[in-house]
Order: sequence, then structure tokens, then C-alpha cells
Amino acid sequence: MKSLVITEWLSHHLDDPDLVVLDCTVVTEPEPDGGFHNVSGRADYERGHIPNAGFADLKGDLCDSDSPIEFALPTPAQFCSAMGALGVGDESRVVLYDTRYSAWAARVWWMLRWVGFDRAALLDGGMGAWTGEGRPVSTGPASRPARQLTPALRPELMADRNEVRAGIDDEAVHIIDTLPPEFFSGEQAMYGRPGHIPGAVNAFGLALLDESGHLRPDEELAALVAGDRNARNITYCGGGILASLNAFAMTRLGFADVAVYTASLQEWAADPANPMVVGTS
Repeated sequence: MKSLVITEWLSHHLDDPDLVVLDCTVVTEPEPDGGFHNVSGRADYERGHIPNAGFADLKGDLCDSDSPIEFALPTPAQFCSAMGALGVGDESRVVLYDTRYSAWAARVWWMLRWVGFDRAALLDGGMGAWTGEGRPVSTGPASRPARQLTPALRPELMADRNEVRAGIDDEAVHIIDTLPPEFFSGEQAMYGRPGHIPGAVNAFGLALLDESGHLRPDEELAALVAGDRNARNITYCGGGILASLNAFAMTRLGFADVAVYTASLQEWAADPANPMVVGTS
């Protein structure tokens, strides 16, 4: 199964018995002080979703809710159990989408790869592409039998703080900041301290999408995420969401060794022992 499918393909395959479609939406809401907070997209899902789609809750059972880090990884067993309850089994095919940016769907895609599951794809353009073409929308819940998803863990797909620290001075490791340029440079700060991890380069995740929310063609992506495809590449952002979109694109382009630092600046910037620099380099 290809890692990216279009709405026409999904429309033709919606009733395939082995196909599981999952809405992965998280909603970011502004706060009066200029900040923001994230809430589950379940209410959006209940107002309308792709027919037969279930809801994959990144604010619920797809994260470690006891962690101080938002979107912290659950254990592999917990993740596989939650996906199994949604009907994802070892022989399933999965299509993931969200209503905003596809980065939430990319995070679930990356987590599936983390537990050894490769039969998943993103819906190009997400819910916006689906509804923009006048395709049907449902408000009913999905009804799929639970399946067994067996973990075959790939720990190398996730990076932790210690690996990132070691990578700062390692020429064989490339660190990629996927936040907007003004946050990379330190002109604005979202996670306590301004700037970026030393040695990181900036490749803004949302720049990988065109104005309609579709993933840009491979030749454009290659220019946006240029680098050594055989090196160890670690992406980060604030909570490992945009970083997953970059990791998705890099994997499509043939980068052989990509990891997501899922705790990202939520963890890194909170500890003054972790260095940060301001500026564009």
C-alpha cells in the first residue's frame, strides 16, 4: 500500500473489509493571553466524518495522559491495544486523515511504523479535500470488530533527549527544527525559551503542503527537506506533531534513518541545562 492515497482511491475502497479509516483530528484553540491549548477532535468527528471512519484520539488513549508532556507516547502495548479496539489488525490496511494540516494524521502514521505496522497511508488533502469534492459525510459511529495488532517495535524511529544532546556535536546526525522560521530564529517563543537546538536546521512542516493542504510534489519536497538521505535525521517541533509530518515526507523521499523527538521543545526548553541558540543558523 502506498503511503499517500487520494480521495478518488479512498472512495472506491471505502467498503473493502480490510480497510480501516481513522480520523485523527486534534483542535488547537486560542487563549486570551495569546497562547493556545489542544483539545480532542472528537466533537468535530461527531459533527461529520468520512463514512465508516473511526476516531483515533491523540488526546485520549493514543497518548500517555499521566505524562507532563502533551502527546507523550503510550507504551507499545497500550498503543496496539487502542488501535486494535479501532479495528486495526496485523492484516489491515489503514487510511489516516484529519481536518487540519495532516500533521495529526502523520503522527499516528509514524506511531504505527514505530510498532512495526507499514500498511498505512495518509489521505492527501485530508478532510478538506474530501468535503471540497462534495463527497459524502457521515455522523454515525464506525462499527468494526476489534482486531489484534502485534507490536514489532522499531525503537530507532523515536529519539529521546539524550540522543538529541549527543547529536549536537555529531556530524553524522542531522537535527531538523520543523517550527515556523520566526520560532526557529527566536523572534517568537512558544515553549518558554526562544530559539532552537544548537546545530539544527529549519524546515517548516506546513511548507510541505500547498495552499489546498495537499502534500507538495516530490521534487518540491526534496528542495524543502534537502539533506543527507543516509545520515541519522532527527525531527522535532513543540510536541512531535509537525515533526511527524516532516518525517513522513522524508521517508517518502527515501531518507533511510529518520527519527522523531516526540517530547521536542516541551521537554527541551523546560530544562535550562539543555542549550538553545537564537538566530538563523
